[in-house]
Amino acid sequence: MKELVLKSGKYLLIFTLFVLMNASCNDIESQIPDVYVNLPINLSIYNELTVPGNSLYFQGFGFGGIIVYCETEGSYYAFDAACTNEISSSCKVEPDGLLGICSCCQSQYIFIGGYPSDGPASAPLKQYNTSLYGNTLRIYN
Repeated sequence: MKELVLKSGKYLLIFTLFVLMNASCNDIESQIPDVYVNLPINLSIYNELTVPGNSLYFQGFGFGGIIVYCETEGSYYAFDAACTNEISSSCKVEPDGLLGICSCCQSQYIFIGGYPSDGPASAPLKQYNTSLYGNTLRIYN
C-alpha cells in the first residue's frame, strides 16, 4: 500500500510540473505595442477567406495591419503583421497562404500559431482573438 501511495505521489508531481511548464510556454509577452482592435470581416465580401489555406492582409488595424488565415472551414487565426524582430509598423509580414515573410529581415512565420520558421525572428507574431457568427468574422483583443 505504501508503494502505491509513493507511486501516485510521483505521478502527481510529474503531472503538476508538466502543467506548470505548459502554462508558462503560453505566456510569451509580445513586444508589439498594444493597439485596440475590433475588426468585423464580412465573409460574403472577402469570400477567399472561406477557403482553407488562404490568408489576407487588412491595412489600418492593429500596429502593423492584420493578417487573417483560414486554417479549416470556420477556424481562423489573426495576427498583427508587424515583424517581431524589427518591431516597426513599416516592416510588415506579407502573407502567402500558410506562410508570411517580413519585408525587412526576411523572417518567415507559419500562420498556425504565428511562430517563426526561418530568419532572425525568435518570437511569435502578436495574435488576436477571432470569433465567427454567421458570415461575420470578428477580430478583436
